[in-house]
Amino acid sequence: MQAKLLLLCGALPLAALQPTASRAEAPLAALGLAVPAAEGTISGTVLDEKGAGLPGVTVVLKGTTTGTSTDGNGGFTLQIPAGTAAPTLVISFVGYVKQEIVVGSQSSITVKLAPDTQDLSEVVVVGYGTQKRSDVTGSVVSVPQDRLEKLPVANVAQALQGAVAGVQVTSGSGVPGSQSSIQIRGVRSITANTDPYLIVDGLPFAGNLNDINTNDIASIEILKDASSTAIYGTRGSNGVILVTTKRGKTGKPQIRYAGYAGPEYIVAKLHPLNGPDFVAKYEEFTRQRGITFGHVPNLSEVDNYNAGRTVDWMELIKQQGFIQDHNVSISGGNDDVKYFVSGDYFKQQGIIKGYQYQRISFRTNVDANLTNWLRVGTSAFYANNDDGGGRANLSSAMISSPYANVYNPDGTYTIYAQQPEQLFTNPLIGTTTTRESRVNQLTGTGYAEVAPTFLPGLKYRLNVTYGFRTYRFASYVGRQGGDLRGTAQLVNDERPNYTVENILAYNKDIDKHHFDLTLLYSAQQNKLFTTTENASGFINDQIGFNSIGSGSNTPTISSYSERRALVSQMARLNYSYDSRYLFTATARRDGSSVFGANADKYATFPSVAVGWNIANEAFLKDNSVLNVLKLRFSYGTTGNEGIDPYGTITGNALLQYAYGGVAAVGVRANNIGNANLKWEQTTSANYAIDFGVLKNRITGSLEYYDAKTKDLLLARQIPIISGYNSILDNIGVVQNKGIELSLNTVNIQKADFSWSSAFNISANRNRLLELGYTSTDDIGNRRFLGRPLGAIYDYRKIGVWQVGEDPSQQDPGAKPGDLKFADLNGDKKIDSNDREYVGSSLPDYTAGLTNTFTYKGLSLRVFLQTAQGILKNNGILNFVDLGGRLNTPQEVGYWTPQNASNDRPGLNFYNTRGYQYPVDASYTRLKDVTLSYSLPAPLIERLKMGGISVYVSGRNLYTWTKWVGWDPEQGYTLGNGSGNVDNLTTLGNPRNGTNPNFPQVRTFVFGLNLTL
Repeated sequence: MQAKLLLLCGALPLAALQPTASRAEAPLAALGLAVPAAEGTISGTVLDEKGAGLPGVTVVLKGTTTGTSTDGNGGFTLQIPAGTAAPTLVISFVGYVKQEIVVGSQSSITVKLAPDTQDLSEVVVVGYGTQKRSDVTGSVVSVPQDRLEKLPVANVAQALQGAVAGVQVTSGSGVPGSQSSIQIRGVRSITANTDPYLIVDGLPFAGNLNDINTNDIASIEILKDASSTAIYGTRGSNGVILVTTKRGKTGKPQIRYAGYAGPEYIVAKLHPLNGPDFVAKYEEFTRQRGITFGHVPNLSEVDNYNAGRTVDWMELIKQQGFIQDHNVSISGGNDDVKYFVSGDYFKQQGIIKGYQYQRISFRTNVDANLTNWLRVGTSAFYANNDDGGGRANLSSAMISSPYANVYNPDGTYTIYAQQPEQLFTNPLIGTTTTRESRVNQLTGTGYAEVAPTFLPGLKYRLNVTYGFRTYRFASYVGRQGGDLRGTAQLVNDERPNYTVENILAYNKDIDKHHFDLTLLYSAQQNKLFTTTENASGFINDQIGFNSIGSGSNTPTISSYSERRALVSQMARLNYSYDSRYLFTATARRDGSSVFGANADKYATFPSVAVGWNIANEAFLKDNSVLNVLKLRFSYGTTGNEGIDPYGTITGNALLQYAYGGVAAVGVRANNIGNANLKWEQTTSANYAIDFGVLKNRITGSLEYYDAKTKDLLLARQIPIISGYNSILDNIGVVQNKGIELSLNTVNIQKADFSWSSAFNISANRNRLLELGYTSTDDIGNRRFLGRPLGAIYDYRKIGVWQVGEDPSQQDPGAKPGDLKFADLNGDKKIDSNDREYVGSSLPDYTAGLTNTFTYKGLSLRVFLQTAQGILKNNGILNFVDLGGRLNTPQEVGYWTPQNASNDRPGLNFYNTRGYQYPVDASYTRLKDVTLSYSLPAPLIERLKMGGISVYVSGRNLYTWTKWVGWDPEQGYTLGNGSGNVDNLTTLGNPRNGTNPNFPQVRTFVFGLNLTL
């Protein structure tokens, strides 16, 4: 659709302005009015389609180098040389139609630009700048805005799951505050870091996605191919996530409230055996073992059994889950200063007692135009994360006897609920632990942007950011928790970091040629200092960790410090001709402190990309069916430095020993360094086609990529006679190939009703091509040449030995109820030589489908997500019954002569071969459904409001899967109940971990968005 230029002239006569651009031949040109010569100064304002000032718009006097850029409010002033005949202003800005305006003798104009509504013309954020979508040559995908709103999620990663092709998000745990795992286009490294690089407002962010409030986010772009990520060099090898937060706009202050609240429930339930079924299992266990020991395994359970008293441990440890989020923001500004201020409170009470997560965050973004050539701004961000509290033990609750004793006579919790059994404790005993866990993230940034008026299109920008992240973990286990000595622990981490960037950018249009050059010089530093203190033997439980030196046993103290630094230079050139032929070249040189003294600490990462907008060719311009057709190709190299900062140097560890009857301290060999260690490098090619047909009722993109990662940062074995058993080296090659399809369709478009769909699917094929230290498979580490990482190597289960079958010719010694395995080598015995490669935990493909229906003010969005072809070891099927004393889920079952299962073994089966029960973990999930209603505009105006919408949303509503357990995304291991499995925080501490024994939650919320 041809765009129009609207000129808001005020008292300016219409005849004074005459557009001459071919795309803006409007009524002014038809007037044919003569334009007198001009001299002096012309000033004006450039507005966007909504009437807001557009900063950074280039205004040039045609045919000269005289020009300027608009300030933060869209204003500009330009000197017109004396004697200039019919001066013409060329006004251009990325994402808007370029205009040429013949200016008469007037001294002031107001121009309202219209968006370039050609397909793929929206502006997207790329590394160190923005680009018009039609000019992008790399693989850059924008996250749908509706995934960031009206969803009950704790962090951004949860909103991304299934929404973007080539981005796999795995929920590692349902523990409140836990973080998801993100992989972009497969796993490229074996032991080095594989997380994508997180950039917030153009600068590296030292926190994590838990810190960022989704209400503050304006847009998210994900960079996937080498052309897009090479601009970040050694940090971009695993992909880049660009988060842009909201900023103020000119106008009266706008106050916005966004909030939701609602209950949460366990998604998939496992049900421990009730009393009679537990007794039946124990009696069957003793029968199969040929012993007789009553009806329950422990003496303390006999009275409850005789009295018929049972306890439902799952009900005891559960609590009503609840989630809520409240956000208030104020934004606005005038011609010189704009601001955005936001505060957020998020709290999630878990469905298991003691589990909770709370985040309080604040953000301020301020932009100011000091002169017509100098713009400055600051951002300040603070987040406090808290997931403290003593926790009940879900794993122990699953395996505890229903005849156990919960309380002592005085009402306190029993420590050992199944006396004399002391292998595992009361599932509720962890709630008596005093536990604090807090993370604070403080980040401040500032920038200064200079746009000299003597050379339009030239900009220099200085970015500075400083972050300080602290972590505190404190716990005390006292006498009520079963520790008669009292044990305390304190952990304190400090992580200061800074980044300084110097960016020089220049863009120039010469007829149909567009040039955009970006140069960068930057420096980064990240530090860590951590201390850990442990003590025991406290005289009482009142002091706890508040006076850790009060422990009678000598406290142990340890500390650790590290520093990581990076210096970088980068150059990028974007060129386009008539928006048809596109070219991008990037080169980045990084120097990292983590690499060895003998290796070149610097490496250069180049990339090139080309694009062809075929739909802009003359032979397709009038095509009514094909609206968009664009070919893209990119090729380049990125690096990975994700190792310990001191992995390249030889280190020693302290060792205490007795010498002459006196304790002495010495050192022992710890790790051997490799001074020749250098970067992992990933070289990849990306082939893509973007398309749009039927007036863009159907749009999408299809991409194929091939990436090889060499010089893997991987430990190889060395002779133990050296004093060490391994050394970190550059060995091995991993390949990732894949195909991605994104498809958006407008299925129905009526006046009051519409139905649109968004579908994405991606398939990645991962292969280990070389290991370097061996030419054969490394079975011990589950590394198989030509196979994917995450390999599962195990026996082939073909059933269960039944009564009357003869195992002597296949598995001598097997008895009825034992698992039956295939004798793959035909030697009439089952041993380690009968194991085989079974599959991989990496999915064959992932996909997501969103359907959105609207009727007047109503909107219904339904989102489905799937991951298929996943094989995982299921720990819940693999447990040792410990004399028949453990409770087990009803869903697991067991073999008996009467119930001749051909899948589950008998209770007398000893899993001496270590079979891990690999099973299909594929799933399809109704991820979220949201129904929203926006009040009509006339009513909003009568209420004198800016906008009101309400919604209800459900998340993790239903899962189709064959998996037995809490959730197919997680593993599950039956613990021994001796303590809380995840006794450390889940908020970014190097010691952290998430509890795999924690179920996902189903959430229902009511939400409200108000704008004043």
